[in-house]
Amino acid sequence: MQTTTLSFENLHNYGELFANMLRARRELFIVHNKWNLPEAMGMEFDQYDTPASRWVVVHDENGKVLAGNRLTPTTAQCGIYSYMIRDAQRGLLDTIPSNLLYDEAPVSDHVWESSRLFVAHDTPANIRRQVHARLIAEIGNSSRQLGASRCLTLLAANWPRWAGRVGVEMTAMGPVLNIDGVENQVVSMNFAPSLN
Repeated sequence: MQTTTLSFENLHNYGELFANMLRARRELFIVHNKWNLPEAMGMEFDQYDTPASRWVVVHDENGKVLAGNRLTPTTAQCGIYSYMIRDAQRGLLDTIPSNLLYDEAPVSDHVWESSRLFVAHDTPANIRRQVHARLIAEIGNSSRQLGASRCLTLLAANWPRWAGRVGVEMTAMGPVLNIDGVENQVVSMNFAPSLN
């Protein structure tokens, strides 16, 4: 099992890994979860998959994607869009309620957004916990390398059950909301204790 953080600068070094990650996202979010999201050539994508973002991928040696995540700076701007949580709060996204945060969405060099976090639907049950832990650890490593002390993310509201297992301090940043029949909540993942 390997972890790789992709960017537009390095993705050419990893063959089909970026495309495989977008295919895995489509399989989970569009095929399995039945979310109405953009897709092309068997890949799921949206307006936040830009050169400003990074993608953390857990994969095997053959490039089969087991899990993934997108990191976007909260300072990003592309047309009218910034980052998903902030844009939802600003009423730009009709699929996520605008009351998802207690306070105004941050815009800071030290805060990034973690979005599209997933473990592939076909990842074997006996390694899912390990895959998830590797994904969170690499999100922390990549975030710190990018200068971030924390990441905001919209997660299933059961996060308190597993947060301790992955060794990251998490804090609720908004209320629990029902989105497409699933209880979700914006959470801040604190990576500052490991910053040197």
